[in-house]
Amino acid sequence: MKKNLFDRFADWAVCFTGSAGAFIGASLLVIIWAATGPMFRFSEVWQMVINTGTTIITFLMVFLIQKGQNKDSKAIQIKLNELIASHKQASNKIVDIEDLTEEELDELHKFYERIGKTPKKRSELSINHSDDEYNKTRYK
Repeated sequence: MKKNLFDRFADWAVCFTGSAGAFIGASLLVIIWAATGPMFRFSEVWQMVINTGTTIITFLMVFLIQKGQNKDSKAIQIKLNELIASHKQASNKIVDIEDLTEEELDELHKFYERIGKTPKKRSELSINHSDDEYNKTRYK
């Protein structure tokens, strides 16, 4: 699969900015900036250089980090969906639960917590916890 220019750049930037070299480079820039303070008499312009630079970098990094998070999240969801689909007794109905509202997710989470806390006989451990069971407990 061929990636577009932005995808290739974003992958490189996320990888680079998370490296020790990038951290050392950024640290050196701050040290150099601080060391030049007396030369510029700690002027407002001297202060604005670091403020503006860090603000711009932070602003751009937010988008790169979000892109990386979106990609990782999709990959994890696909892997989880594959695991659900490959297991005979798993309910495929929860494959797309990321489309539920926050309240619906909270309710589903509570349902699975109740299942986890309920002592089960060994023979009941392999029962599929379908939507029917969820709906029975949901409206009690």
